[in-house]
Amino acid sequence: MSFNLGLLAEYGPQLRHGLQITILLWLAGSAIAAVIGFLCGFGAALGPLWLRRAVRCYVELFRGTPLLVQVFLVYSGGPHIGITLGAMTVGIGGLGLYGGAYFTETVRAGVLGIPNGQIEAGRAFGLTRLQIIRTVMLPQMLVLSLPPTVNLLIFLLKDTAVLSILTIPELTFEVTGMTLETFAFVEPFLALAIGYWALVELTAIVGRFAEQRLSRRLGMAL
Repeated sequence: MSFNLGLLAEYGPQLRHGLQITILLWLAGSAIAAVIGFLCGFGAALGPLWLRRAVRCYVELFRGTPLLVQVFLVYSGGPHIGITLGAMTVGIGGLGLYGGAYFTETVRAGVLGIPNGQIEAGRAFGLTRLQIIRTVMLPQMLVLSLPPTVNLLIFLLKDTAVLSILTIPELTFEVTGMTLETFAFVEPFLALAIGYWALVELTAIVGRFAEQRLSRRLGMAL
């Protein structure tokens, strides 16, 4: 079977729509994951014992089970217990909770990686706990956490493909439909690979730029 670029032009609108849905899922899910990771990460590093244990249970639950299982159980099993949610809601929420568990560990490691001497110095200058967090811990945590955060964003981007099981019309879903209609596999999956590769490379470039700017601004050498 010959390679037919005309198929990509014919299915271009569906592929573009799928790419837009993929980006929406990724950005919304990543935003939720970042908020959860920030709050739970600081809670796991600085909070009381009960909070640290609660965060640990959350992290172990969502890191210990596949995203596919989590979203499928909620989407298909939820109606049996009176919880009915739309596919997009389950997809974005599931991606956010799943990614939040990984972001939590990244933030926690970043906070605990700050030398204790700097915190003690802040106390010696009369800074309050909130001022120490804002002026001493938070800037350094951002620098320490940025490289693994970029990696996590890339992983979450590729995990959006899992959400096609919920019939969300993201890029993988549209490509699968294209293969079923045309019986062509090379052209659709080439488009899928190029779409994800372009987004991953763009994320990596933005991440490197942000890391350089932040490191230069804070005068730290990573």
